[in-house]
Amino acid sequence: MTVLVPNHELGRSDYFLLVVLGHFIDKIFLLGRLYSFWTAPDTSNHVMSQRRRQDQELQVISEDGNTKRKHGEDKDIMGEVTRTHEAIQSLDKSISTLQMELAAKRSTLELIRSGGSPVTAETSQPRKKAFVVVGVNTAFSSRKRRDSVRETWMPQGEKLQQLEEQKGIVIRFTIGHSATSNSILDKSIDSEDAQHHDFLRLDHVEGYHELSAKTKIFFSTAVDIWDADFYVKVDDDVHVNLGMLATTLARHKSKPRTYIGCMKSGPVLADKNVKYHEPEYWKFGEEGNKYFRHATGQIYAISKDLATYISINQPILHKYANEDVSLGSWFIGLEANHIDERNMCCGTPPDCEWKGQAGNVCVASFDWSCSGICKSVERMKDVHSRCGEGDSAVWSALI
Repeated sequence: MTVLVPNHELGRSDYFLLVVLGHFIDKIFLLGRLYSFWTAPDTSNHVMSQRRRQDQELQVISEDGNTKRKHGEDKDIMGEVTRTHEAIQSLDKSISTLQMELAAKRSTLELIRSGGSPVTAETSQPRKKAFVVVGVNTAFSSRKRRDSVRETWMPQGEKLQQLEEQKGIVIRFTIGHSATSNSILDKSIDSEDAQHHDFLRLDHVEGYHELSAKTKIFFSTAVDIWDADFYVKVDDDVHVNLGMLATTLARHKSKPRTYIGCMKSGPVLADKNVKYHEPEYWKFGEEGNKYFRHATGQIYAISKDLATYISINQPILHKYANEDVSLGSWFIGLEANHIDERNMCCGTPPDCEWKGQAGNVCVASFDWSCSGICKSVERMKDVHSRCGEGDSAVWSALI
């Protein structure tokens, strides 16, 4: 009998065709055996015996085929294939997560034995369970941007706490510290945090050209504090529909090593006078080449196992000039699932408004020309009123 081993690399339709082909091969093999009985030289009694046996076997085959057709054989096979595929995906994710957690434990133990401090604080207090941790990247000079986010898509006060406790959705503005200890900039953030309680302070010196380093530290810090299924980075000039974000992530919850965002492949810019100049352009081949496929930097999400991988390997992960390129490069050698979610990069009105009216509510909206919402402080409320999913959407989201 032909045995087909399920392969989670195959699509459902491909595997279904293989199952059908396997059954077809079995039938041909059986008929070949029957033909050999007909043609083999033997006595007349033996031939008659073989004929009766053939008739019986053909009758069994016919009855078996009719019975299976009556019970919807194709539907049963497809259902079994689907269940097997889902089970394999779930098992693969569990193994991937356990491997990353084991590596993290070993890394921590080795550091302790060598007299150093552990990378994570797991030894001091248990991590908080969450579905997703959303880090809103911000800067010292962006107070007005933060307020525009607080006044629109980011819940405040008790609602922010309830969102964590009831839905497992954690949202924090992520910021490091200034180059000067206890500067007026740091004290300003301390005061703002005392008022809103919505910051995640990072052990990082703030600076535009240090975004790749900040990204690594954010994921490492978030993994240290929260045991979440997903970790999201978003800029503070992007509009987000939290309910749609949660729903979108939930669709990929069973998949291992997921890297979700609007995938792109822009040109590698060798000219020093342009904004997104790549000093290491020579690593990408001939002039005019493009980057490998990666998620655009305005918003992206990664699963727990990939975030843990970044946390473990933080010291040796290379940083390119552009943060989104750096993140994509860290996953190049991994069996990562690149998921291109175009509803994470909608345009501002009328684009996101039209899509919402058509039933395709956007996860995130911004202007490509500004790498965020142009004049976001002034326009965030308008974008929210025209493209927002409604305050109740996140509370009813199926996670």
